[in-house]
Amino acid sequence: MTTKRVSIIVAALAAASLFLAACGSDAKTSTSAGGSTATTAAAATATTAAPMATKTCVEVAAANPDFTTLVGAVKTAGLADTLSGTGPFTIFAPTNAAFAKLPAGTLESLTPDQLKSILTYHVVAGEVMAKDVKAGKVKTVNGEEITFVVNGNNVSITDAKGNTVNVVKTDIACSNGVIHVIDGVLMP
Repeated sequence: MTTKRVSIIVAALAAASLFLAACGSDAKTSTSAGGSTATTAAAATATTAAPMATKTCVEVAAANPDFTTLVGAVKTAGLADTLSGTGPFTIFAPTNAAFAKLPAGTLESLTPDQLKSILTYHVVAGEVMAKDVKAGKVKTVNGEEITFVVNGNNVSITDAKGNTVNVVKTDIACSNGVIHVIDGVLMP
């Protein structure tokens, strides 16, 4: 794996962590989802009006007790440094409750490489804010695609296995990207 790809993966996981940390916020945001690979690439370069964040996605997630499982997985997979990198990354971050929906023993049975593949499946290169998300397929940093469905302000994501999760909170700003919280774990 190239250094650039590892950096992207780490940054994405960091963004996911920040996003998860923000889940405890009382602010309500609307959700949207990504579009085709071309649309996503264009959206990823868009700038946002969000205030400048000072913590990386990993730091944001680590500060939130709702993301202890995610942060632990990021560390086990060796992605903490990468996701703390420059980015930008868009992380679709599952909460502890999302991980709890997995069959018992699933996380514990994964090798670090398998865990890395799953976690990088939750990361898209670039900073994609909720308003820039469009329905369609988007390539994640692990090379596999996820599919977004947008219905008004509701966004869902379908993974390669056909499982669908919902985006429940959006636009958690990080110094190296953005986190969107999801209610399930995506599987490549």
